[in-house]
Amino acid sequence: MIGIIVILCLVLALVLTVGIGIYVIYRKMHNTVTSYSRLIFGTDDPVAGLKKVEMENAGTPKSVASATGLYLPQIMRDFPEFHYDEMKTRAENVLTSYLRGIDGNNAALLTEGMEELKENLRMRIQMLQSKSCREYFQKIHIHKTEINQYRKQKGRCSVVLQSAVEYIHYVEQSGKVVSGRKDMKEQARYNVELVYIQDRDTVENLGDSGLGLNCPNCGAPLPGLGAKTCIYCDTPIVEFNIRIWNFGAVKEV
Repeated sequence: MIGIIVILCLVLALVLTVGIGIYVIYRKMHNTVTSYSRLIFGTDDPVAGLKKVEMENAGTPKSVASATGLYLPQIMRDFPEFHYDEMKTRAENVLTSYLRGIDGNNAALLTEGMEELKENLRMRIQMLQSKSCREYFQKIHIHKTEINQYRKQKGRCSVVLQSAVEYIHYVEQSGKVVSGRKDMKEQARYNVELVYIQDRDTVENLGDSGLGLNCPNCGAPLPGLGAKTCIYCDTPIVEFNIRIWNFGAVKEV
C-alpha cells in the first residue's frame, strides 16, 4: 500500500513538474509574442495588430511611378496640341469603364479604346463566364494619375499613364466568394496605354524614331509629329498625319 502511495506521489510530482514546465514555456512564448507584437504593431494582441495593418493597407493608396516632369516636355515638343489634363481624364474614364465592363459582364460599357483593348475585355469576360464566375469592381475611386512612360517606335508613339486605384474587388463562383472580400477596400495600380499611330501608307520617310516626317513640298524635316505646317515654306502638312490618340491597353501592375 505504501509503495502504491509512493508511486502515485512520484507520478503526481512528475505531472506537476511537466505542467509547470509547460506553463513556463507558454508564458515565455506569450511574453515574446506580446513583446514583438507591441514592437511591430503597437498592441499586445498580434491578431488585433494584423487586422490593424490590414485595414491600414486597405486604406493607403498605392504609389505611382511618376515621370510626368521628364516626359511631358518631350511629348509637347512632338505634339504641341497634346492636352495633358484632357488625356489624363480620358485615361481615367477608360480605366473606370473597363473595370465596370468586367463588373457588369458587358464589354459595351467600355467608353473608348482600340479594337485590341475591346477584344481583351471581351476575352476576360468570356473566360470568367467559362468558369461560371463573376468578377466585381465596386466603389471605384482613382486617387492619382501620372505619366509613367513615353515610347517612340516606327510609326507608333505611346504614352503610358499610371493610376492608383481603390475599389472593392471580389470574385464569385456559383454565388460563393472565392477571391477578394465584399467588406474591405483594396488598393491597386494600373497602367493605361494611350497610343498615336501614323498612317504608314500615306506618310513617307518614317524614321526609326517615329519622327522622320518631311515636308511634301520642299522636303525639309518637320519639327514634330504634331506639326501642321512646314516652318520653311508654310505648306500645310496636317493631311499627312492621321493624328488619332486612342487607348490600346489596360493592365494592372
